[in-house]
Amino acid sequence: MTTRQRSTSSSTDPPVRGEVVLGVDTHGEVHVAAVVSPLGKVLGTESFPATAAGYRRLLVWARKRGTVRRAGVEGTGTFGAGLSRYLLAQHVQVYEVNRPDRTARRLLGKSDPLDAQAAARAVLSGRAKARAKTGDGPVHSARMFKLAKDSAVKARTQAINQLKAVLVIADPALRERLSTLGNRELFRTCARLTLDDGEGDEDAVAQATHITLSLLAQRIEQLTGQIDELNQRLTRLVERHTPQLLIPVGIGPDSAVTLLITMGDNPERLKTEASFAALCGVSPVEYSSGRRSSRRLNHGGDRQANAALHRIVFTRLRVDPRTQAYYERRTQEGKTRREIIRCLKRYAAREVFNLVRTVSTDPPL
Repeated sequence: MTTRQRSTSSSTDPPVRGEVVLGVDTHGEVHVAAVVSPLGKVLGTESFPATAAGYRRLLVWARKRGTVRRAGVEGTGTFGAGLSRYLLAQHVQVYEVNRPDRTARRLLGKSDPLDAQAAARAVLSGRAKARAKTGDGPVHSARMFKLAKDSAVKARTQAINQLKAVLVIADPALRERLSTLGNRELFRTCARLTLDDGEGDEDAVAQATHITLSLLAQRIEQLTGQIDELNQRLTRLVERHTPQLLIPVGIGPDSAVTLLITMGDNPERLKTEASFAALCGVSPVEYSSGRRSSRRLNHGGDRQANAALHRIVFTRLRVDPRTQAYYERRTQEGKTRREIIRCLKRYAAREVFNLVRTVSTDPPL
């Protein structure tokens, strides 16, 4: 799809007055938009560049066909993030739209205009209910910091594993000298290894081993410094904007940041604590058929938020007397450990939701 794609509506058509719904299929360089009437009729499709000027042109084009109050956008957290922020700034309600299911694509085919029309119809029918994150406040800043931190943690773990793998095949004398050291002293010692520590040109393997250990240890120390700095930034951000979130037992800065990122800078988009629980994957899902009525575990939602709630619960089971008493009482009632953990995660989600929503109603700092 190119930016020269022509609109499917005729330029001689009279402008449609009244409310219309906008749908956008987003890509890295081009966004394809469709405008749909309240009755589901496609009023036009057009493509626009994924630039600030393109966003303005897209909204102007859509408003020529009616009043735009709602828009369905694919990928509001990726390719559609910039467009979503612009539409929200122009007082347009933006809804996150998932890509059409495989059945629909098999029946109707796959194209950018069809995806844009499906996005608009998802909003029109009410299937798209998730409001997009604004991505313009401290929570989005935290998301950037956490992205860099997670990448650094992964790279450091890889470097540590590689360093220890090199030690396994290193010269026995070197391995014995370093095997008794703890990790911190090991990395510091390896970082100070130089070419002179080898035995000369006659032992190229020893030289390569020393150089490799030194470079890996220096990389580990550098990544550790970055992680420490990012942890400090994340902690300060939480302490400044949502300090109440750090008061309950078991909620540390890392878990708090993860849950804040899930809620976004506009937590008011989540109407109830049940919606936040579903977003974290800790709400039960109806699983009934015929006379059988049951529920199953929710395997959807944000898995990082789910893991954060898991850490909070297990921390409380270790140190919080109230949680320990609850666990004992539910065990005596015949509940399994897994069932109790699920209940505790749901309680933690409710507590976090109420704390953040209370903070979000206060004036901005």
